Amino acid sequence: MSRISEQSRVTAETNIRVRLDLDGAGQASISTGVGFFDHMLTLLAKHSGFDLQVNATGDLTVDPHHTVEDIGIVLGDSLRDALGDRSGIRRYGTSHIPMDEALVRSVVDLSGRPFCHFSATVRARRLGTFDTELVEDFLQALATHGRFAVHVDMIRGRNSHHIVEAVFKSLARSLGEAAGLTGSAGIPSTKGTLTE
Repeated sequence: MSRISEQSRVTAETNIRVRLDLDGAGQASISTGVGFFDHMLTLLAKHSGFDLQVNATGDLTVDPHHTVEDIGIVLGDSLRDALGDRSGIRRYGTSHIPMDEALVRSVVDLSGRPFCHFSATVRARRLGTFDTELVEDFLQALATHGRFAVHVDMIRGRNSHHIVEAVFKSLARSLGEAAGLTGSAGIPSTKGTLTE
């Protein structure tokens, strides 16, 4: 069964196209116009094992907010679509990632119920042209449209680049684990569904 999805979103502010393959090899082709965010999405693909293509144009003359949030929406839609009825997945994933002095934990439940908890102190307001407060906005959009619960906690950290990179790497590892197949065709829930 193919677990591939292609989704798009076109508004007056952005034009986003995403292709996601949950059973890929961590290959990425990313173009968002926001260099640091390109780097983070490349890390997300590499460390999840997903193949990810993102092509985005947006009103970056205003700021990166619409572009980053809308990519979260479309990537979440792609994840939800690629997972299908979520039969045979592990469902849960957790990862602790150290980046030098920074340590971040991400825990995911592909439950069909969206929830996002994000707790990290990022001192730098901006990394390149990327506003660091957009990390939480991206995660919220991704979890809401992907219909999963995610808890991201910074355990410690000082360097803002290291903290944000650890967030994306730990998210990637936990998503890759949760979306992984167990070899069983059953739905991993006593309710019999993970889509509502």
